[in-house]
Amino acid sequence: MAEIRLPEQNTVLLTGRLTRDPELKYTASGTAMCRFGLAVNRRYKDPKSGEWKDDATFVNVVTWREAGERVGKAVKKGSPVHIEGRLRSYDYQDKDGNKRSGIEVEARRVQILEKASTAAASGAGEPETPAGADIEEVPF
Repeated sequence: MAEIRLPEQNTVLLTGRLTRDPELKYTASGTAMCRFGLAVNRRYKDPKSGEWKDDATFVNVVTWREAGERVGKAVKKGSPVHIEGRLRSYDYQDKDGNKRSGIEVEARRVQILEKASTAAASGAGEPETPAGADIEEVPF
């Protein structure tokens, strides 16, 4: 059998809303890590009933370093975002000692899709990232 060369591609593009407030943490070496959940909705028409239905997919997302810090401070539960990243699998042990595995999106770019709050526009509080702003992790 001839050897087949497959291109290695691992790219994920998602647009949705945060299902919970982001959790911003720091590793022992001081690297920022931000985790949040994302709900991605799909609306479709049921062919049998003719009714419109909604289907939601829930995805865990993590972003690192400066991008993680900015995301952790700029968004909250319900915020609409566009994510560009890659799938990453991981293994862990649950509290009963069972071996488990999971999959998440490691985001390298997060685009916030909402307008800045009126508090930020009036000068009160910390300024937020404006609508359409990209929060990108530079790989070098």
